[in-house]
Amino acid sequence: MNQLSDRLNRLSQSATLLMSQKSNELKAQGIDVINMSVGEPDFNTPDHIKAAAIKAVEENFSRYSPVPGYPALRQAIVAKLKNENGLDYTPAQISCSNGAKQSVCNVVMTVVNAGDEVIIPAPYWVSYPEMVKLADGTPVVVGAGIEQDFKITPEQLEAAITPKTRALILCSPSNPTGSVYSKEELAGLAAVLAKHERVIVIADEIYEHINYIGKHESIAQFDEIKDRVVIINGVSKAYAMTGWRIGFIAGPEWIVKGCNKLQGQYTSGPCSVSQKAAEAAYTGSQECVEVMRQAFERRRDLIVELAKEIPGLEVNKPQGAFYLFPKCSSYFGKKDGDRVINTSTDLALYLLEVGHVATVGGDDFGSPECFRMSYATSDENIKEAMKRIKEALSRLK
Repeated sequence: MNQLSDRLNRLSQSATLLMSQKSNELKAQGIDVINMSVGEPDFNTPDHIKAAAIKAVEENFSRYSPVPGYPALRQAIVAKLKNENGLDYTPAQISCSNGAKQSVCNVVMTVVNAGDEVIIPAPYWVSYPEMVKLADGTPVVVGAGIEQDFKITPEQLEAAITPKTRALILCSPSNPTGSVYSKEELAGLAAVLAKHERVIVIADEIYEHINYIGKHESIAQFDEIKDRVVIINGVSKAYAMTGWRIGFIAGPEWIVKGCNKLQGQYTSGPCSVSQKAAEAAYTGSQECVEVMRQAFERRRDLIVELAKEIPGLEVNKPQGAFYLFPKCSSYFGKKDGDRVINTSTDLALYLLEVGHVATVGGDDFGSPECFRMSYATSDENIKEAMKRIKEALSRLK
């Protein structure tokens, strides 16, 4: 009687949200937990963006918008892509949705058929394989460990492509690793993809502006594959607007039309007021983006330095986003009393319950030998969290 659909039963729960929930439960018991499990800037939305939202309310932007978003917002995105990325799109090639998460899912649901394969480099964001499963597709995971800075090679990509391959999901800068593909690395992948005309590239660039090595490079810049690339982006990370829920896709018009058809049936256009705020984010001063980027870079340097002082952790230096993804497998098999650490999820639960720091095990990111920490928090929190982690891990024998 109380039977959920097979479709839903195939899905896993979001590991990041689950750890955040466990963290909140401990906090509710009065325990001082430092939450490094959620990828959310700790800054407030900049004032000029909030002012635009208030103005939108006062001017009665309270009705349904067009399904792909207001023309003014789509035009602002076209201008952003031209000015910042050197990419030419029309408003008809842009569709806005309720966050970049929906944008990714819209594209997957629009182009993937039952039995189609979707290549997902690991470590990956936890939702990618689940979205592919939701579309009755088959996730094909290609692993890239810390020794190759968590980035796949053209040879690995070529080896993974079969006649059933429909898409590649590429995230740069990466969640969960912070790795960033260079122009040369992307060119190598593009050369492989150019030979396989059926393969769509879903390029998740939501962390574009949280970049510590200079200019962001998009795989959409390569003419030989541009008509098969769908860029995913939005305002959540760069402008500290996670709760405003505005993401967008930029891509071939036939895919955008398909996404509009899909979205028209299950959410329609995104929040009208949030769209006016997002428009202000894209057309206003970008100084706030650089201020936040500099703060994240300082925090990156701090957490890398502190993590390297912890015996048993292998650490790389992320080039973007706000995550550290240390290798922790040297602790597998170790004990604290009766408690045995067998997996990175075990380790994350141990750090939460013993060290009172919320992190996320790498199992659900496709890299069971690592765990993820978000450093989108204050310097003080980072210092205290790393101190707690060091003390907790020292108890494992």
